[in-house]
Amino acid sequence: MESIPLHSTVWHSARATYYAASDPRDAVGGACGYGDLVKAGYGMATVGLSEALFQRGQICGACFELRCVDDLRWCIPGTSYIVTATNFCAPNYGFTAEGGGRCNPPNKHFVLPIEAFEKIAIWKAGNMPVQYRRIKCRREGGVRFTIDGSGIFVSVLISNVGGAGDIVAVKIKGSRTGWLPMGRNWGQNWHINSDLRNQPLSFEVTNSDGLTLTSYNVAPKNWNFGQTFEGKQFEV
Repeated sequence: MESIPLHSTVWHSARATYYAASDPRDAVGGACGYGDLVKAGYGMATVGLSEALFQRGQICGACFELRCVDDLRWCIPGTSYIVTATNFCAPNYGFTAEGGGRCNPPNKHFVLPIEAFEKIAIWKAGNMPVQYRRIKCRREGGVRFTIDGSGIFVSVLISNVGGAGDIVAVKIKGSRTGWLPMGRNWGQNWHINSDLRNQPLSFEVTNSDGLTLTSYNVAPKNWNFGQTFEGKQFEV
């Protein structure tokens, strides 16, 4: 599975389709685990990726710039749009990659909310040729840590990540522990089995650029499961 270079000026070829997100529930969920995308700060500027791009969830949170190409009838000329990877487009092996299995390997495919698709193409276009490149993410506020779990099982959703956008390693520290590595559960949900209750919590996150950001005492001693806390942010 190839990596997707960041900061590249080179555009790569892919295809894109859309879904009609008329139901508010369509903005909730996704394979990256962000939950309510509006509340998470991503809104409808989001995208689901085919297996060839998804990288088993490591790509979650990364930003892509898309533009429509090769069709003067449907492309909106001179436009591009920036979206965040928040979901997975599963393969459909009932079809071949060329005959209906749009998200089957080795296809590079983006599935956009219609609101995002219409920034670059007329909706009647359907399955459109596009070009894409990874770019740095610009976020407002700091990296967000949403703590969930029960007892000694601690799960942390990491969102609103600037810079590379995706996270490849996470450590957590209580006031009575050293730095403890967390494992990726799914998407950008990370977990650990450790009794961290009644301790202020610090986080160390590393992105795919190899940059590490440390946010000390993000959660106070009296934190509770279900709460979200904001730390520092990667520079862009």
